[in-house]
Amino acid sequence: MPEFPYSRLRRWPDVEADNLQAYDATDLLLVERALGLDIPGAETVVIGDEYGAITLALVGAGRGGVRVHQDLATGRRALQRNADDLGLTGFASHELDPTLLSGARLVLLQLPKALAELEEIADAVARWAAPDVQLIAGGRVKHMTLTQNEVLGRSFAHVQAQRAERKSRLIVATEPSPVPAEPPYPVTARHDGLTLVAHGAAFAGARLDIGTRVLLDVLDLHGSQLLKSGPIDGGSGPNRAPSGDSSGVVNSTESRRVLDLGCGTGALAVSWALAHPRDVVTATDRSAAAVASARATAVANGVADRVTVTHDDAGSALPDASFDVVLLNPPFHLAASVHTGAATRLFEAAARVLRPGGELFTVYNSALGYRPELTRLIGTTEQLRRTPKFTVTRSIQSS
Repeated sequence: MPEFPYSRLRRWPDVEADNLQAYDATDLLLVERALGLDIPGAETVVIGDEYGAITLALVGAGRGGVRVHQDLATGRRALQRNADDLGLTGFASHELDPTLLSGARLVLLQLPKALAELEEIADAVARWAAPDVQLIAGGRVKHMTLTQNEVLGRSFAHVQAQRAERKSRLIVATEPSPVPAEPPYPVTARHDGLTLVAHGAAFAGARLDIGTRVLLDVLDLHGSQLLKSGPIDGGSGPNRAPSGDSSGVVNSTESRRVLDLGCGTGALAVSWALAHPRDVVTATDRSAAAVASARATAVANGVADRVTVTHDDAGSALPDASFDVVLLNPPFHLAASVHTGAATRLFEAAARVLRPGGELFTVYNSALGYRPELTRLIGTTEQLRRTPKFTVTRSIQSS
């Protein structure tokens, strides 16, 4: 059997760079372990396959019928693109639900960073897979912790870590334990009148992350108007809140189209909808868990009829020049690397979907200094607030 051409795999449409690749040693270990077991592809499930390395290597080795779940829209598109490039078929994509896991005797998992995501996945496998299922999870040794074993131990009677190889390690979990009547996720929490609902893979869970808190505070979305027409924290100059007179967008009494780009659990989108009943809000995220969370958050706060949530990569399915306001709290990590590429893609997306004169409100880590890039990609950008950790800016679409 010819060796699988891992080097031909690409991350596209995700960010591509010299220090980012489409497979790692953990993928290879998982594939090798799977091929050493006499379990057909139709009874094999792959979870967390970032760009298709595991799934396509199995299919290429004759294990057709593999079911796969990827949280990120970028990963799903990369898998299909890589499959097309290699001329491979014989896999099916699913959400994290019974159709993914029913009858599965082998589940291969790239360990997620978040323990909550691991807990939700482990419960799903124990709940829906075959009684003799083997869950084989793998990760880079430097990112693994004993707590991951403990989380797996809540859903499986036996959890055994394997010897490290090529700086990666596998953990084998067997004998699913009895599951509770209801899954552990999603979880719900209340924050100053806002109810957040979160699945395990959603960033910050049901907490309100500090960057979102800062942006909500600057926008005064818990109040009766979008922005206070006075100084923030008694400041002046670059720390003054805009009145909205320059563009007519902020204080407009007309119905506006508002986009929460990279919405997470939907805190910004739902808060805006609660504060501005006339506006029509769209929320989009590349994480399927975030999308499910944001939809549930909209329902929990009674605004599901005015907040549309879509699973998309950087708003790629949204029409050009179609929004009056974009809200953005961009990520600054790609996998385990600090990388600004993800934010740049979202800035470019905002530039595309904003109408001329439309406004982008962004919160970001102050150390990253995005203001020049926002000015270049969007237009005139002013600082609304700066703390030691976060900066909030307002950019006006110039084209």
